[in-house]
Amino acid sequence: MSDQQPPADQPCCQLKRRTFLTRVSIALSAVIGFIIAIPGIGFVLAPVFRKPKHKWRTVGKLKDFKVGGFVLVQYEDPSPVVWAGVTAKAGAWIRRASETEFIAFSINCRHLGCPVRWVEDPRLFMCPCHGGVYYEDGTVAAGPPPEPLDRLNVRIRDGLVEIETEPTPLTLTTLT
Repeated sequence: MSDQQPPADQPCCQLKRRTFLTRVSIALSAVIGFIIAIPGIGFVLAPVFRKPKHKWRTVGKLKDFKVGGFVLVQYEDPSPVVWAGVTAKAGAWIRRASETEFIAFSINCRHLGCPVRWVEDPRLFMCPCHGGVYYEDGTVAAGPPPEPLDRLNVRIRDGLVEIETEPTPLTLTTLT
């Protein structure tokens, strides 16, 4: 019963050719599908293997920052593309805590990346997009942000204040 005979109207070699061509078609289709899928796989896996670029950017002179208040500074994103234009600019809120200590937060809300603003009277960072509120230490006070504001490293070098920048941090867990 395992020995199947070809139908009487089809010769044996024609059946073998059909089987061979079927297998070749399936193999070629698999190779073409894999080649088409490579860019998508690379796009998904690239962030896992690529480390974000960190650069120190000068944001002002030491004398421009007074102890106690937050100052909004702009800098160029460390990984802009050539055609980014104005979108290559990023921002940070910097506070001079003492003569030698600075605290800096990314301007981007951790909910969906909207720019937060510092409101002096209640001493809060507020996101205008979805009502996110942060305390002055960057922790979440209210609203949808899942994490505190991203804190940036600050250093003083040759009388200039520099921050260590990285690509804009976003947490998109609220979209799921």
